[in-house]
Amino acid sequence: MNERSAPVVSLRSLTRDFGTTRAVDCLTFDVAPGELFGIVGPDGAGKTTTLRMLAGVLRPTAGDATIAGLSVTQDPEAVKPHIAYMSQRFGLYADLTVRENIEFYADLYHVPKSDRPARLERLYQFSALGQFKDRLAGKLSGGMKQKLALCCALIHHPEVMLLDEPTFGVDPISRRDLWLILHEMVADGMTVLVSTAYLDEAERCDRVGLLHHGHVVALDTPDNLQQRFQGDIYAVQTDNPRHTRDLLRQHSNVRDAVLFGDTVHATMDDHIRDWPAARQILESEGVSILSEGLVEPTLENVFIELVGSREARDA
Repeated sequence: MNERSAPVVSLRSLTRDFGTTRAVDCLTFDVAPGELFGIVGPDGAGKTTTLRMLAGVLRPTAGDATIAGLSVTQDPEAVKPHIAYMSQRFGLYADLTVRENIEFYADLYHVPKSDRPARLERLYQFSALGQFKDRLAGKLSGGMKQKLALCCALIHHPEVMLLDEPTFGVDPISRRDLWLILHEMVADGMTVLVSTAYLDEAERCDRVGLLHHGHVVALDTPDNLQQRFQGDIYAVQTDNPRHTRDLLRQHSNVRDAVLFGDTVHATMDDHIRDWPAARQILESEGVSILSEGLVEPTLENVFIELVGSREARDA
């Protein structure tokens, strides 16, 4: 974040409880103007709850957050003109056309009639929905529905965009298109907070906050997080990946072993020193090694390592 820029979003000990369960625990971080910030973690990490508090949909149990200098606890209604919030179940109307849905949200946000033609043209351009403007929303594909939801949320030119897992359940091509749209929005000066469980997507963000059980376990740029990874990642393909993972997890030289598709990623302090003994164990158990080699750590490797270290400390 540019230290000379006042944060447009600022969280201070933001907390939310549901009964005896703490879903979000004392989140504190800032987001700079024009930043693409990722809130990253698996289901149950607290991503949706965090965005709902920022959007004024859910009242914090403790702490506060400000958007454009306005408190989400003290004056949530004043915050709303500055934001757009796209939930996992955005309220599209299936029996309205693409254009009618966008016009409906333009009415809700009191967008001046004189501004609408230019804004609609811009939205059609980057979403590629112009040729489908007369199609009923209920007849769109999942990816196209997500693009339409983005258009509806953007029609009033919000200062801050809050997106809750916008690519969940979307095909790979539409996922790519949605991220291209997000980067275009940020290039135009918008601040975007996006939650995702896909760690490969998180690598597209300027900075990420990695969440686990409501806590931030790391907050930095994806590159810095990957560079902080201690040790080596050795990728191994065998004729029995699950058995390979289980055998490597039992080996004293291997810190952890995780399945990535049909490949096992084994974490070691030093693969030159540690791998030969681990390899010998696999061979003695009759495992056929098809390929092996050192790979660069991904954000997913970093997250698994951080979570594992945290759980070991807690235990």
